[in-house]
Amino acid sequence: MRSTFRALVLVLLVVASVGAQEAANIPQVSITTGRSTIVTTTFDVTRIAITNPAIADAVVVRPREILVDGKSPGTITLMVWGASERVQYDIVVEQPISSLEQQLHQLFPGEEVAVTVNADGIVLSGRASSTQVMLRIGEVVRAAQPKANVINMLQVPGGSDAQQVMLQVRIAEVNRRAVSELGTSLFTGPTGAGNWIARGTTGQFPSVEFSELSRTETPTSLDVSGQMDFSDFLNIFLFNTNWNAGALIRALKQTGHFQSLAEPNLIAYNGREASFLAGGEFPVPIVSSIGQVSIQFKEFGVRLNFTPTIAGDLIRLKVRPEVSELDFNNGITLEGFRIPALQTRRAETEVELRDGQSFAVAGLIDNTAQMDQAAIPLLSQVPIIGHLFKSRADRKERMELLVLITPRLVRALNPDEVPPLPTLPGRFLPPGDDLGLDGGSGTVDGPPAEDRARR
Repeated sequence: MRSTFRALVLVLLVVASVGAQEAANIPQVSITTGRSTIVTTTFDVTRIAITNPAIADAVVVRPREILVDGKSPGTITLMVWGASERVQYDIVVEQPISSLEQQLHQLFPGEEVAVTVNADGIVLSGRASSTQVMLRIGEVVRAAQPKANVINMLQVPGGSDAQQVMLQVRIAEVNRRAVSELGTSLFTGPTGAGNWIARGTTGQFPSVEFSELSRTETPTSLDVSGQMDFSDFLNIFLFNTNWNAGALIRALKQTGHFQSLAEPNLIAYNGREASFLAGGEFPVPIVSSIGQVSIQFKEFGVRLNFTPTIAGDLIRLKVRPEVSELDFNNGITLEGFRIPALQTRRAETEVELRDGQSFAVAGLIDNTAQMDQAAIPLLSQVPIIGHLFKSRADRKERMELLVLITPRLVRALNPDEVPPLPTLPGRFLPPGDDLGLDGGSGTVDGPPAEDRARR
């Protein structure tokens, strides 16, 4: 029994080796789609056969010549019979070289570039001598086919296998503000000082308003009564009841300082766009032409959009950082609703960096100085007391903005490399109020070790 099995195995090995030798001895004919070639034999052809006429067709044109026409990419078998002989050929029909690939070979001689065109896009494969050549080839193809989706798979020396990019962005902003205001408004009471009712103001700051004035005239005197309306007492308010006169004084100095630092980090796949938003949305009413009101939400906050392209040892970034905040001072009031404006700082650019390098993509220094003066003619020119009829407001603002970006090639973390999650330093709820929650009310992910031991 064993000898029979060994003999059968030996026969199968012999047949396999003979078949392999015959396959190695089969001649191969290569042809491009849309082209023709002549296959010459050493004997007169009596009959031929092919396995798939849709890939290639063959016809005998002379007793010892066969014309083969390539129709579509693929591999078929051509059998040729003579009077006493038979020969087998492997017909390999290859994809034709497109005009775009020929143009690339002319523009970049010596570069191993292959172009595959299909309905979904254009695929570039092969090897390039440098990163700059690889990027230039991609730009040429995109310019030649602007509507096609170009996938650049060209390899360059020293390229990285990483296909994910983490972008670290630091947005630093510092605002400084200084305001200095000085003004005086003089006035009498509604009954006047002596026989005089007067008010003096430059109009730059709010002053007193008289309302509901009434006059009662008697044979011996004239009585005036009424009330005073104040929209703002400013900084200093003085009023003498004996003299029935007062003053509103605006003497103010203000300084402000604002500092903001945002560090959004985002990971994206090679060639894919990623976006990040830390902020919110506010409603904006939109009135249509027929009078209907709809609500549209506008986003604000720290936003980051970027598209990375890994080009060998370089990372090409199309980045758009944006910082916006609500500005109620420049807003509008519509149907009783206060709609704020947006104060936005935005940058959009393309840069090339290596892994770990940083680049300042945006910077801004904005200095604003404004001075407003108002004075009453003639009275403001009187020595000493003329300052009571003048007002002044100085405003100075300085804003500095800097945006730094740092791309890094990253990979996924192994289970033992995952960093610990942020936890509370103490109990989230006081003892006895945890409602039966395990894990110390949020301090750890599971119940304490002593509780698990008792269970």
